[in-house]
Amino acid sequence: MQTYRYEVFTSVIEHKIKNGTLLPGSRLPSIREIKKEYRLSMSSVQSGYEYLVIKGWVKNIPRSGYFVASDLKKATTAQSSPQKQQIKEETTFSKNVKLTSVRNRPNEYGSFNAATPTDLLIPQKLILKKMQEVIREKAASLLRYYPVNGSLKLRELIASRARQYGCALNSEELIITDGALQALYIALASVTRPGDTIAVESPCVFSILEVIANLQLKTIEIPIHEEIGFDTAYFRKICNENDIKALVVTPNFHNPTGILMTDEIKKELLSVALMYEIPIIENDIYGDLYFGEERPSCIRNFDESGLVMTFSSFSKTLAPGIRLGWLHPGKYYVEAEKLRFSLGRSVAPIYQELLIKLLEENSYEKHLRVFRKQLQEQATAIGEALSNYFPDGSHFYKPAGGYSIWGRLPERLDIYAFYHYCETHRILFTPGEIFGFGNQFSHYFRIIFADRINTKNVLSLQKAGEKARKLLPE
Repeated sequence: MQTYRYEVFTSVIEHKIKNGTLLPGSRLPSIREIKKEYRLSMSSVQSGYEYLVIKGWVKNIPRSGYFVASDLKKATTAQSSPQKQQIKEETTFSKNVKLTSVRNRPNEYGSFNAATPTDLLIPQKLILKKMQEVIREKAASLLRYYPVNGSLKLRELIASRARQYGCALNSEELIITDGALQALYIALASVTRPGDTIAVESPCVFSILEVIANLQLKTIEIPIHEEIGFDTAYFRKICNENDIKALVVTPNFHNPTGILMTDEIKKELLSVALMYEIPIIENDIYGDLYFGEERPSCIRNFDESGLVMTFSSFSKTLAPGIRLGWLHPGKYYVEAEKLRFSLGRSVAPIYQELLIKLLEENSYEKHLRVFRKQLQEQATAIGEALSNYFPDGSHFYKPAGGYSIWGRLPERLDIYAFYHYCETHRILFTPGEIFGFGNQFSHYFRIIFADRINTKNVLSLQKAGEKARKLLPE
């Protein structure tokens, strides 16, 4: 069984809570105290406390620290049945949509909240030129229905491209969808029923949580740690103790942390899923946005059972308005095909023909090479600004690809005052609290680097960092 560095102190705290040495409401040592006593890194201590919060033993009170949870009966029950969260549709939905999508006007300070490429990074000339060619060549045929599952030619091109990085997709079993969220919806609905329990990463992006909410599913959170990524040991444990119907996971450049799951972890995760016959719904939407030499593998690369359902989209790599994604549902193709049909006819023919042209002419690959370089430069510039301007004790994950940087501010900082300042001055981050069910991410925030960096962007980060410094108690 895999062990983690933080277990040297989390096991002690759990034991003391169980034997009554630590009572409900008791204050726990600060992150700095644990770091000093056990000679751990700040990130290891933070991961350990997140683990205890998720398990229900500990509660994080912003600006005060960590305390033993008041309802220990729930935590004790969670040892045999981890907390299952029923996602509720609330008035916070509109607020969260704004937090993850609304951008500033160009003459205002930086927008670091929307996970889409801006107009400055979208290959506008290429897309518009190819769309005009499609209209001239296809003419009135673009006004007709295309096959429900999408153009066979497009599916063959997607499958052929996937084979280049070792991902075997059957073009006959590919389904073209209206973006990635529809693909996720189809995949989840194919293998679950309302009231079922699924496993999700923690932190988890808001849009995925909303799809889960609409399907009326319960969830168990699996921690994502900076040092090791997806916690396969905990996943194995909850699979052994619960009837898990599916796992939703983003192995390549997880949103919001930007973490890349290693091949070793991918194989280990697959072996657990195979043992318990749990479908893996793999989100590969950021897989093409790698900063290294080679494209990372998918979990699908290692699967011969059909248990892995892989989906992706072109909206993150081309333009957000191109609502074209795909799903390879593996052995659940029959259920997925029926669901796709029930959601309406095929994706707009002009988008399908546009992608066919871009893939056939290799224009997509040329664009990706430029786009990846731009994103890497953006990530470096943002990372340097964050390191320079934010206070000691802040921590920012260094992404290996994708769009996002996951930041953590010191626990002593008044996080609500910080967000109020940023909102007042139109410095748009995404608060960490919308990426989970509890308050374990209250001192985190996500920064998106998909907008071209300029002096105003850097100045906005400087102002936010200076305010964070001032908010720390003496």
